Amino acid sequence: MNETLKRAISGAVYIILLLSCILYSKESLAILFGVFLVIAVFEFCKLASLNYYVTIPIAIILYYYLWDKNTVSVNLWTGISVFSTLIGVKLLLYLYNVRKTKFKLATRYILLIGYIIFPFILTNYICIGKGNRYNEKILITIFISIWTNDTFAYLVGKNFGKRKLFPSVSPKKTIEGFIGGVFFTIICSILLSKYYIETKNIYIWIIIAIIVSIFSTLGDLIESKLKRVAEIKDSGNIMPGHGGILDRLDSIIFVVPFINLFYLILYYVS
Repeated sequence: MNETLKRAISGAVYIILLLSCILYSKESLAILFGVFLVIAVFEFCKLASLNYYVTIPIAIILYYYLWDKNTVSVNLWTGISVFSTLIGVKLLLYLYNVRKTKFKLATRYILLIGYIIFPFILTNYICIGKGNRYNEKILITIFISIWTNDTFAYLVGKNFGKRKLFPSVSPKKTIEGFIGGVFFTIICSILLSKYYIETKNIYIWIIIAIIVSIFSTLGDLIESKLKRVAEIKDSGNIMPGHGGILDRLDSIIFVVPFINLFYLILYYVS
């Protein structure tokens, strides 16, 4: 089969499965991301040289007890979000430290929890809107914003990009592409928040769009560095032409903790 056709089919199946589960119910979303989590943990174990016989049961237990935001206290939600955000900051320092390549064993297990397990749990929390009701439009808007950022960062970078954003990790990304991605993601977020979500608080979605653009790009760069250090091209091969689950979800799992932290700031301020 032609590689382009294979990539298009697997990509279409992924998007249809993702959107169908998000739209159907919060339980179907939880099941899908639970499956994604198990695969992602397995892939991360390859990247970080961890024992998946230990890590997968840990991931399943934590996910089972924590996936439903309505059964979790605000303090626990805050703790999970802050911990994941701090791990994100640690990974950013790792990204910008050209001499840092390997983590100690204990640190790798901490990264597994904060970088992989907790973000998959927190993804379920994003869909809970006012009155603790499930609102699938929120997560769909965030996914579309990520896809918009990726698409326009690529198109603007390809046509106008001259200055490299992070050549040591991703030679194709440019500063011009990054700026283009931010601009069009903001436009996309404004339109979706106004006509799809139908909210009056459009400024909130402008901030979320900026968070999405910045941290989805950084999440992609971090996973690229982890793969370079591990000397592998893709995190897995479950999606023909696209790689593994981490290759597809590296942006969302890095973005989600920061969006949850923004939610919490709004909660505590209000």
